[in-house]
Amino acid sequence: MSSELSNVRNIGIVAHIDAGKTTTTERILFYTGKIHQHGDVHDGNTTTDFMVQERERGITIQSAAISCEWKGTSINIIDTPGHVDFTMEVERSLRVLDGAVCVFCAVGGVQPQSETVWRQADRYNVPRLAFINKMDRMGADFARVVDELRNKLKANACPIDIPIGKEDGFKGVVDLLDMKAIVYDEESEGKKFTVGEIPAELKDEAELARAELVEKVADGDEGVMEAFLEKGDLTKEELVPAIRRLVVAGKFVPVLCGTSLRDKGVQPLLDAVVAYLPSPEDRPPVAATDLKSGAAVTREQRDSELLTSLVFKIATDPYVGKLFFVRVYGGVLKKGANAYNPRTKKRERIMKIVRLFADDQIEVDELKAGDIGAVVGLKECTTGDTLCSEMKPCYLERIVAPQPVMFLAIEPKSSADKDKLVDSMKALAAEDPTCQFREDEETGQTILSGMGELHLEILVDRLKREFKCAANVGKPMVSYLETVTAPALKEFTFDRELGGKRHAVTVAIEVKPLERGKGVQIDLARDFANAVPDRHLQECVKQGLADGVATGVLARYPMTDLAVACLSATIVDPEVSDEVAFRSAAVMGFREAAEAAAPEFLEPIMKLEITTPPESVGEILGDLNARRGNVLDMDMRGDLQIIHARVPMAQMFGYATAIRSLTKGRASYSMEPDMFEIAPRNVREEILSR
Repeated sequence: MSSELSNVRNIGIVAHIDAGKTTTTERILFYTGKIHQHGDVHDGNTTTDFMVQERERGITIQSAAISCEWKGTSINIIDTPGHVDFTMEVERSLRVLDGAVCVFCAVGGVQPQSETVWRQADRYNVPRLAFINKMDRMGADFARVVDELRNKLKANACPIDIPIGKEDGFKGVVDLLDMKAIVYDEESEGKKFTVGEIPAELKDEAELARAELVEKVADGDEGVMEAFLEKGDLTKEELVPAIRRLVVAGKFVPVLCGTSLRDKGVQPLLDAVVAYLPSPEDRPPVAATDLKSGAAVTREQRDSELLTSLVFKIATDPYVGKLFFVRVYGGVLKKGANAYNPRTKKRERIMKIVRLFADDQIEVDELKAGDIGAVVGLKECTTGDTLCSEMKPCYLERIVAPQPVMFLAIEPKSSADKDKLVDSMKALAAEDPTCQFREDEETGQTILSGMGELHLEILVDRLKREFKCAANVGKPMVSYLETVTAPALKEFTFDRELGGKRHAVTVAIEVKPLERGKGVQIDLARDFANAVPDRHLQECVKQGLADGVATGVLARYPMTDLAVACLSATIVDPEVSDEVAFRSAAVMGFREAAEAAAPEFLEPIMKLEITTPPESVGEILGDLNARRGNVLDMDMRGDLQIIHARVPMAQMFGYATAIRSLTKGRASYSMEPDMFEIAPRNVREEILSR
């Protein structure tokens, strides 16, 4: 391994919306000298929120990649969105990162989207630090948030610094490894600070906190257990490598605190990123699948390995065109060289490589193992594609996008704008896998689907501003799905004359329900494969079944959570049992089988967290009941009541206005998709009557 690679950190900043991710990222850039004056979210001038829509709304919409350096270590950072509608941005960022900083609000604590991003990090085994931000706010409670990390997220979390004061009196932190107090100078925007003795009133608390830290580290790391048993304590020189080993193994979460907006506590966070989060060489070899044999293989994260890289994001730049964000796991991606795409089975010429600094790019000649950058000029790449060596091609696990939960109808202002609108939506869909569009065969309308009202609003805004598409837009509606609840088997004969030629074949189609969340499985039985050895005809049947699944049988909503198989085929004559016959028979046979398999609608259910004064609880519970809501539990956070509930998404339109009215503007809420459930009979009848 090169020593260079050990001095690289690829990290993400992730959190619930409004916890302070972008402000923390901005301060990191400021203290590392990458920018000389920091911006603020409310002023709309931060480095990573560069989209017009982000600056207008004060939220992060797209993940942005930037690089900086701290004490000889190169840190590649991806600042991710916190709003639930843009959770795909977090998903694909965590897929390629080696570590993460999870930011928590000292008042809000572990909020719903905090749990979501934590689970995403768990899924990809990403080691992380916790940074409890906004310690200067009224109601800030460091100890409570640490308890929530342990109880709600089941994290082995332990502070490595503790706050000096809180709310308006927050001045700095006590470093538990050095047992020194760090007090920040506000006049210098936190650049100057004094390191001194721990205040007398905090000495006992600091001693207890350090003892807990030492004990937790010794319990988890056998390498220092003996020293701990002998001395009852550990030196900083023993603690730091032990904490690092535990963090890299995913067994320990160091907790730090501060207030990014008031310029306190960010430098210790940077120190912790360098000291504890893994470099690419600390991560295990990346798992892949050999293209030719289908066997599982691994690729070491080093320059001498065969090229293995993942395209994890696509963005459109107004000057250079499409940017393909790439994480290189093994080998070196070089300008002017060829890379092989196992999905398309074609070579891609690497015309231009850039390193990213938010919306700015710096052209480079190569990206080495562990690097994150972007490639310009690829022809047929999509999100999740692998770029590898053609000598031994392999492919990495693709990034799976969640199912859209809302849609709206959109149509061009004039027929002349139709092609432009379609091309623009194709560009958006290439950037964002959760943006989907289709043409409704019955109405002729174009249907744009997304993850929520805000997501759709942003997509429409971008179509109008960036792509200059004049369009008429309908109201957002809930995107239902269809499924089956019983098995069914149907034999279907397609026999028709089309264009003066007969097309005929008989197929047997079986449909079975799957567990919720399992998606769609399409198979061809062995008997069918024996009867129809022609691979082209087999693909026609698969495509026909996929078309049937995509259009549904009740109200033309896509189907999910079902397995469909073509069991057999009876060929009338090779001349008439052609691709048209097979594809048509597959579509129609599937529909007959699905109609016989007790089809039902699935509606999206949202997980809801409401924060309200106790005196408004009765009104809120009554309103939730009227919305077909199901209250899961209630608890107190300070002097506020927290209500956790599950509510059908269709009932949540206009909820922001409703809850303001019910509580005189004193309550707030957040929600995220939970799962799809079978819709009740009255909802089914309402959908069918539209």
